Amino acid sequence: LAGRRTQLLKGLPATSAVEENAPAGVSVYTFNVTLSPLSSEGVAILPIIVNSNPLTEAFDIEPKGDLEYRVVTTGNPVLDYETMPKSFDLQIFVEDTTGRTDLNILTVQVTDINEHPIFRGNMAVQTVTVYVLEGTPPERIYQVDAADPENAELKTNFLLSSFQYSLLPAPVPFLVSESGTIFSTKEFDYEKDPHCYFLNITVTDPGGLKSTKTVNINIININDERPYFTTKQKIYRIPEEQSPGTVVANITAEDPDEDDSPSRLFYSIQSSNRYFSINPSTGVLRVTGRIDRDALPLRLHPNISLIVRVQDSPSSSHFSEMEITIIIDDVNDNPPECSPSTFRKEANENMTAGTFLLDLSNYCKDIDVDSSNNHFNFTGLSGFRSNNFALQSTVSGRLVMTESIDLENPANLGVEVYSLTVRVQDIAWPNYSNIIYIYIKIKPVNEFFPVFSNLSYEFNVPEITKVGSSIGRVNARDKDWPHSVITYSIVAGGGTRDYTNIFWISPTKGDLKILARLDYETTQKHILTVQASDQEKTATASVIVNVLDVNDEEPVCSPNFYSFEIPVSLAVGTNINGFRIEYRDSDPRSFRYVINEGNVNNHFTFSPSAGSSTSQLILASKFDYENGLDRNWIYRLRVYITDDNLLSARDKTTHLIKTGTVTLSIRVVPSPTTVITTTVSFSYLVLKPGFTIVTKRENVYSESAWYVPFVITLGSLLLLGLLGYLGFLLATWFRTCCPPAHKTDSTPLFHFIFCLSSQTMTRLNTVFDGEARDPVTGKMYEFNTWSGARRWK
Repeated sequence: LAGRRTQLLKGLPATSAVEENAPAGVSVYTFNVTLSPLSSEGVAILPIIVNSNPLTEAFDIEPKGDLEYRVVTTGNPVLDYETMPKSFDLQIFVEDTTGRTDLNILTVQVTDINEHPIFRGNMAVQTVTVYVLEGTPPERIYQVDAADPENAELKTNFLLSSFQYSLLPAPVPFLVSESGTIFSTKEFDYEKDPHCYFLNITVTDPGGLKSTKTVNINIININDERPYFTTKQKIYRIPEEQSPGTVVANITAEDPDEDDSPSRLFYSIQSSNRYFSINPSTGVLRVTGRIDRDALPLRLHPNISLIVRVQDSPSSSHFSEMEITIIIDDVNDNPPECSPSTFRKEANENMTAGTFLLDLSNYCKDIDVDSSNNHFNFTGLSGFRSNNFALQSTVSGRLVMTESIDLENPANLGVEVYSLTVRVQDIAWPNYSNIIYIYIKIKPVNEFFPVFSNLSYEFNVPEITKVGSSIGRVNARDKDWPHSVITYSIVAGGGTRDYTNIFWISPTKGDLKILARLDYETTQKHILTVQASDQEKTATASVIVNVLDVNDEEPVCSPNFYSFEIPVSLAVGTNINGFRIEYRDSDPRSFRYVINEGNVNNHFTFSPSAGSSTSQLILASKFDYENGLDRNWIYRLRVYITDDNLLSARDKTTHLIKTGTVTLSIRVVPSPTTVITTTVSFSYLVLKPGFTIVTKRENVYSESAWYVPFVITLGSLLLLGLLGYLGFLLATWFRTCCPPAHKTDSTPLFHFIFCLSSQTMTRLNTVFDGEARDPVTGKMYEFNTWSGARRWK
């Protein structure tokens, strides 16, 4: 090259200058290329920078015009007076088409200019992003660091005085101090405030040059909001019997804390169920168990309610719940079923055409719930001699005879059993069906019913008729030949409160007998229903048994003597010791109470004196012993109870009148220092009618009668001592005189019998065949209907 070097670069070598920080494309120097006459085709190698001192790629050559070129900045790197060499020697090479070359140097000097302030730290290389948690109170959030390129030694305090910081845009909840500190001025709410702020931080040097950087402030969301459902549909319908995994619904929700980013929500079903499950991440609701609309509980309640919960984490307390309802629709998935599926019926011979035999619809059903799926038809009646039978309609399933069957007819060939089949089939697709088997047996006819000789019978029976007596006979006949054996029975009536049935009928003869004593006062009429049966057919007749009233009992009281004590000061009108008489024989209003003897000065009377089955003994007038009007201290009253109160004078001559007597002993106690107090209750059993007398005595102690308790105490001590001594003597005598009995001999040596005068002794062989309640005491007692003997239960 040196041998052929020619001056091709016009204007080089040369020196040029360029300002620092010049952008790409800034012209540094312009030169021309001179070609020889022989180089008609131009430049073979365009001018290029083959080397630089120091090395750099900050410059390049680009054509400007015809054979005119210029050196320009590339911007890579950007020239910096403060950090880079101040001068660059660029070696420029060119070659024409004839092979001539030229190499010259262009010296480029970098000149200093007043540059804009520069940011240091992260702000110098990138856009700084500051993150602020929502709910954070106002505080310092970032410190801006800037410097002046012309004075690298500049300190922070100098920066504070030399630079001015400004914040754009102005109406934002931030401020920057003179030292470059950025503060927030409010507490942010992610759901209400903007999520991002872009702050333009401008720094100005003393020369007025400015630099601006952007600080991106992002508000960070915290989990302080509950998620909410975005799915509005709450009612879904699906058919029954869906396979597991079938999607029912896609439940969606959003979390305000997540903004536009995909929410990490968790779904669950809170209510108890065995049919569905939900994907905890996606909210897809699927079928997991068999859903049978035709079985309980869905048969009655086809709506399934689910409580779906969404929460922003499995353990978070931020959640929302929504109730959804899934309606299960019925499908035709069950064939009609008949229970039983085999029928055995009997039909009498000579039945007329059209006779109903069997209603299949009563035994067949389709458990599908919807009516469109559970309707079915009966078709395909077939079988041997099935032409004798028919179905009235395919819907009803009623089997009837189409013609009479006579077993004696030779055409029937002695056939007694007909085998039929019927198909029961769904109306709805897919038309499920089943087969019904029917066996009909033709049997001979018992054509006639038993007939009673009378439509009804009536018998009059006195109430004193003995148990076991026959009271009448019923009779029935059967026209069938040979005559059927007629049996009789009582199918209704004839019972009382104490007996289930007090009548008996002979099953072969029809004789009616009584099993218990009749009582006019309890029941005046018995209505029976008697049945006659020839083992197949029955007939009934009514039997009326009229119980005739007989005055068969008198008002007898046993025991018939009672003793009372009353104070002389007893008030007039007082019921004496609560004494009363009660009878139940005859009509309750038929009794009269008369004191025939012993009622001196008429001090005593009964209230009421007639017309009631119960009467009380009343003091009618006050005693007067002081004036000598009364002298008797003991009154013996003889009371007559007569059951003729309701009889007229003429009827009393024809009716039986019964009278009972009671003797009352009443002792009048003078006004003393002491009124003896005793309470005595009499309870006794009597023949019909019965009554109860209650005597009550009250003791009142007087302080002046101190000797009474003294005497009683002393007497009790003496009596106890005597009894102890006698017991000792008895035990001594027993040991000496009575050797021990053999172990097998269990007969006691002594029998002690304690009797109370108010009790009625009952023979051991008495049979008590009835029971009733005492109207006074309310206790239950048993009685013998023949003898009238009674005993407490």
